[in-house]
Amino acid sequence: MLIKMTDKTTATNNVQDIYDTLKENLVRAVDEMAKVQPQFSQSLSNLQLDYIQTTKNIIQNAVSAQKQLVANMKISPIAVPYSDQFAKQTNEITNNTMRTVGINNQLAINALDAARENLRIYNRTVDAVTEFNGNVARAWSSFFSAPQQPFFNK
Repeated sequence: MLIKMTDKTTATNNVQDIYDTLKENLVRAVDEMAKVQPQFSQSLSNLQLDYIQTTKNIIQNAVSAQKQLVANMKISPIAVPYSDQFAKQTNEITNNTMRTVGINNQLAINALDAARENLRIYNRTVDAVTEFNGNVARAWSSFFSAPQQPFFNK
């Protein structure tokens, strides 16, 4: 069955329209998601800041309550012979924790930076594969072009 060139062109245009519509709809959906991303990030950041402030408030209130309890019980510093040792150990634990958090944060930042670089590489790879596939399609198309048709119509 032979297809007229005008019918083939119309069919090709319809297929191209489908792909163009699909591309436009997908890009539009991604753009919509991108619009709310700053609001989402800001809300998440605000929540983190509220958690931090709440944690500080809990610490301040707990320590204040303990101090009042000790003051009301009139416990003298002599009654707590290990207070200096406790303070030193608390300082060491806090310093070690802060160093650990710093290292963990740097690792997380490095992982995020590596992920961004991987996305850039992936994007370049997709571009290269798309270009290659286009070249292959053009090569096949030229192979099956009109001058070749007499060989296939028999």
